[in-house]
Parts: sequence; structure tokens; C-alpha cells
Amino acid sequence: MKGYRKVLIAVNGSHEVLEHGLKLAQDERTWVTVVKVIPPFEGDLNLTGIKNIEDVLNGEAGKIMAGIKETAKAEGALIKTRLEEGDIPQKIVEVAEEENCDIIIMGAHKQSFIKKLLGLNVVEKVISLATCPVLVVGA
Repeated sequence: MKGYRKVLIAVNGSHEVLEHGLKLAQDERTWVTVVKVIPPFEGDLNLTGIKNIEDVLNGEAGKIMAGIKETAKAEGALIKTRLEEGDIPQKIVEVAEEENCDIIIMGAHKQSFIKKLLGLNVVEKVISLATCPVLVVGA
């Protein structure tokens, strides 16, 4: 990882990606931004018994970000976090460009035949869209 100043770690459901990315980034003393992208909501909400929808939506986002910050603290790392909503590969690349990141670190896990057939591989899409290198770690 020689020569990288700013790193973007794109997290999925696994904290292993975050842990691996932070260790790699700490070796080089780089600035780290961690992004979690959630897909846009498409559909109806069942709001029976819910008084404030923002509390429900922000509560889940808060749990995600708290977990990321907790992992970073355990690793002794200072990070900037971003929670984004939208097309996952596109948003990851947009955040990398906005933050002027030199490299994107993300995880890959085995995909089913159906997902491969339908072209749902986020890693491949990020690699094809990114203008900076993408480091893929096993998750």
C-alpha cells in the first residue's frame, strides 16, 4: 500500500472488511473514510403503530454507523464515516471521488450462480467504474 494518502473502505455486512482495511491503512498512516451504502427504498412502508418514521429509519443507520465506529475504536483508528443511499457501486465510486481517495478497499464474498447471471456483482461494477485502484479482500 505504499504511496496512498487517502483510503476509502466500503463496508458491506461484514466487519472483517473494515478490520482488514484499517490494518492496511494504519501501516501507511493514511486518512481513512469508511462508507456504507444502502440501496434506495423502493416499495410501500407499513406504518402501523409508528409515530415518527425518521426515528425508525435513522435508528437503523445509527446502529450501522455505531458498529463501524466501535470497530475503528477497537483497532485504534480515527476515521471519517459516511452513510449513503443509492446505487451501491455508483455511490462507492462517487464517495471515493468526492473524498479524493487514492484507493478503494472492499470485500468480496462468494456469490450464487443467480447473482452472477443477473450481473449483481458489486465488486466488478466498482472496479469498472473507479478511476483509482480497488483492493479486494476476502470477507
